[in-house]
Amino acid sequence: MTSLTDSSHPVNTVSGARAFARLGMRTNVPANDASVASAEPAPAVPVETVTLGRIGDFLELDFGRLFTWLRQGLWFALGLAVLGAIAGGAYAVFSPPRYTVSTDILIDPANLQVVTDDLFQQPGQTDSAVLNAGSKLRVLTSGNVLLRVVDALELTKDKEFYDPEPSGFSLSSLLPGGGADATESDPRLAALASLSKKVSTRADETSFVASLFVSSENTDKAIRISDAMVDAFKAELATAEADGAGRTATALNNRLDELKAEVKTAEEAVETYKRENNLAAVSGELVSTQIMTQLNQQVVEAQARVIALQTSYNELVSAGPNATTADTQASSTIASLRAAAGSLRQQLDAQSTVYGARHPSIVKLNTELAAVNAQIATEVGRVASAAKVSLDEANANLAGLTAKADAMRSSIFSDNAAMVTLRELERDATSKAAIYESFLSRARQVTEREQLDTTNVRVISTAVPPPARSWPPRTVVMLGLGAIGGLLAGLGFAVIVGVLRDLRHPPRRVAAAIA
Repeated sequence: MTSLTDSSHPVNTVSGARAFARLGMRTNVPANDASVASAEPAPAVPVETVTLGRIGDFLELDFGRLFTWLRQGLWFALGLAVLGAIAGGAYAVFSPPRYTVSTDILIDPANLQVVTDDLFQQPGQTDSAVLNAGSKLRVLTSGNVLLRVVDALELTKDKEFYDPEPSGFSLSSLLPGGGADATESDPRLAALASLSKKVSTRADETSFVASLFVSSENTDKAIRISDAMVDAFKAELATAEADGAGRTATALNNRLDELKAEVKTAEEAVETYKRENNLAAVSGELVSTQIMTQLNQQVVEAQARVIALQTSYNELVSAGPNATTADTQASSTIASLRAAAGSLRQQLDAQSTVYGARHPSIVKLNTELAAVNAQIATEVGRVASAAKVSLDEANANLAGLTAKADAMRSSIFSDNAAMVTLRELERDATSKAAIYESFLSRARQVTEREQLDTTNVRVISTAVPPPARSWPPRTVVMLGLGAIGGLLAGLGFAVIVGVLRDLRHPPRRVAAAIA
């Protein structure tokens, strides 16, 4: 079976040693061609270089060489492990410690309900409440809150947060301008930048409770900063609401002047129109309308009086002397005359049983009775004449009232036509007055709202001294981490050195094994 390899290269196998031996090998002469080999001179040894082909072949090595490299650099790695342990222990001992305290804060997205119609709307849905609480949590570490803490605790005088004469090398010193920036020129900004690196927050995903973490060189300072941040946070929220209410109150007050002028103009237009059209009103009703109402009532009363007087007069006329109307019964003269006539009639009846018709007593009684009846007829006629006069007066009064009502009715029609425009002007004035009163009431309410703090933020867990420092870790841990880091660095360096060495000078035993 013919081999797939040519005579200028060895057989390629999967062995890592054979692959490694191919790095840097020269062209070999086949063993069965001895005459050619003896006739041609040996070529010069080429300069060995590292190529991509060699690196690709090198990746097929086994782990034998790796262990060789690690064994060769073991003492160096152990030395670096010792140095790393010493460096870690020194860092743990000499680096400034950092203590972290935590404060749990309940940030209720809904403010306290002081008034029914508050300026700030209460969050209704869950998403709105979560966004509101998240926004308030972002305020906790905002620049305004941190600046309040810097000013309250005078952190510009604390070298932990602002050192006017910093020592040591800094990358910023290599920049143009010698590393001077705005934070170094302003102590407050420098302390703010330093403080912002030492505070952090974490929100609970299942509640509206957030945790504030503050780090410092000692626990007392960290606790003071944490308490000051909570106070500044509450003050910032209250200030934000007060500023919003203040801006709203200012805008309302500015608008009130314009609304007041519009209401005054509208009311003046109403009064001017009334004066020009003689539309006087009492208790919200036109005087002409009131007069017309009274005239109609008087006309009705006059008509009733005329009817009553006409009926009484007709009875007097039809009954004659024997009339028994209310007028005749009210007359005392008729009453006495009828009483006298009745007495004479009784005497006449009594005498008639004894005496005859020509007897002087009977004649005398008849004469007296006739005289009394004549007087009654005269008195009834006088009463009838008085009733006639009263009836005529009532008719005249009714006619006058009717004429006056007819004349007044035309004026009422013109006033009603004018009232259409007047009511439109009054509606405009009323609507403007209602808006003005609403804005006035709202402006006073918002002005008072500016003085109230309705933020609902509570501290449910105050900051307490931590049991241990948060950085650096304990010395034992730093010793272990330093030793592990140094050992890994030494082993890695040994591997790199072994790789570079074998790439330059392949081992002879591997090449011989392949041959």
